[in-house]
Amino acid sequence: MKKKLITLLLATMFVADICGQQYVAPKREFRGAWIQAVNGQWIGMGTKKMQQTLTYQLDELQKDGVNAIIFQVRPECDALYKSDIEPWSRFLTGEQGVAPSPYWDPLEWMVEQCHRRGMELHAWINPYRAKTKNTTKLASNHIAIKHPERVFPYDNLFILNPGLPENSEFICHVAGDILRRYDVDGLHIDDYFYPYPVAGQKIPDDREFNIYNNGITNRGDWRRDNVNRFIKELHDTIQAVKPWVKFGVSPFGIYRNKRNDENGSLTNGLQNYDDLYADVLLWVNKGWVDYCVPQIYWEIGNKAADYETLIKWWDQYCGTRPLYIGEDIERTVKNADKNNPRTNQMAAKFRLHQQSRNVQGTVLWYAKAAVDNIGNYGQNLRNYYWKTPALQPLMPFIDKKAPKKVKGLKALDFGEGPMLMWQAPKSRTWHDDAVSYVVYRFERGEKVNINDPSKIVTITRTPFVELPEKSKATYVVTALDRMSNESKGKKVKW
Repeated sequence: MKKKLITLLLATMFVADICGQQYVAPKREFRGAWIQAVNGQWIGMGTKKMQQTLTYQLDELQKDGVNAIIFQVRPECDALYKSDIEPWSRFLTGEQGVAPSPYWDPLEWMVEQCHRRGMELHAWINPYRAKTKNTTKLASNHIAIKHPERVFPYDNLFILNPGLPENSEFICHVAGDILRRYDVDGLHIDDYFYPYPVAGQKIPDDREFNIYNNGITNRGDWRRDNVNRFIKELHDTIQAVKPWVKFGVSPFGIYRNKRNDENGSLTNGLQNYDDLYADVLLWVNKGWVDYCVPQIYWEIGNKAADYETLIKWWDQYCGTRPLYIGEDIERTVKNADKNNPRTNQMAAKFRLHQQSRNVQGTVLWYAKAAVDNIGNYGQNLRNYYWKTPALQPLMPFIDKKAPKKVKGLKALDFGEGPMLMWQAPKSRTWHDDAVSYVVYRFERGEKVNINDPSKIVTITRTPFVELPEKSKATYVVTALDRMSNESKGKKVKW
């Protein structure tokens, strides 16, 4: 009973500062949240209720400061969107292959809703998983029914065999279809490559290894090569279809343990490289992914996988592309800060973020935990850590040129309240397109400094914004392109 009470107190403790020092939020930061389907939260909910639930979640996440949603749209070679390639997901309707009724397209709806709130939408696909453990019936047009020879069973799962080149082509075909038809800002894959190892289970790929080994004699090296080639192909697909779409991966939190690699982390757990055949650092260093979100879900002080050890390791070895940290909200608030046992670990983890040179953001596992304000986590975000809006981190390796300034900025009052209105700058290519705008507010006589995020009123995709009554101030509006390059400001007094 005493242990439960201590846990409850830790989980509800408000974190006001970081070791007595004020937290300074950066102007640019990826503040993401995963919204998953595979846990079955939408099954049987119906169109109206699901839309109401998602609307509430997005509204709360917006208040928390979240600026990107990673939305699961392909849990098991299925679709939470209209697809002519794969069947409707059972995680949407309860039965695979059955369209939602009343009809709607969740991905299309989520893109529109996120953009309305100034958020990015990253479509999250599981590339190789073809059936989860609890799925008992597959639709007639599912890949495992149409081509059973292209999947293998493992621990009651079906896995698209990474050893077959046609499977990489198929996944890229699916991804290209999403990109062509939806205005997504990112394409996201998680930690499921070759299956997580289970004692007594063997990956049945002898035949493929014999046929497609390409002279590679080591089975592990061959499996890694299969995944490496797929990652490169998916990167190239995105570049060919929509080069501004960000390609992100959220790998398991341990790359390699030090006992297996002198450059590995001082940990003792499952490894991306050796167990999942995912050479994440190769992808980052080759530039095949645009951002990386290691799932460091453990607590500070975990004996096998210490959070502090891992965030420092990823910061040291994974800095050539934007690095965001996957955070487990529940573990964070249920564990005590080892240096201040009266509080949970939220403040300590944010301090580590701030001290890490290459960490540029956070992705919350999972969105609902923030919405439900477990351990006051969501409340602390909106009132403290993410109180001021943030622009997305820059990706100059995709595009580094800023758009031109907005045109025709005016402060007007049509009798229904004052408004700022402007026009998008001219553009010739997608590099120059202004897709959103930042509105800053400065008190009369105050020095204009658009590097101060506390002066941001809103980040919006519309060329207008309502102003508060009696708002004597100087307003500055800048344009953002698809890669969040920011134009020079245009100002007006009201």
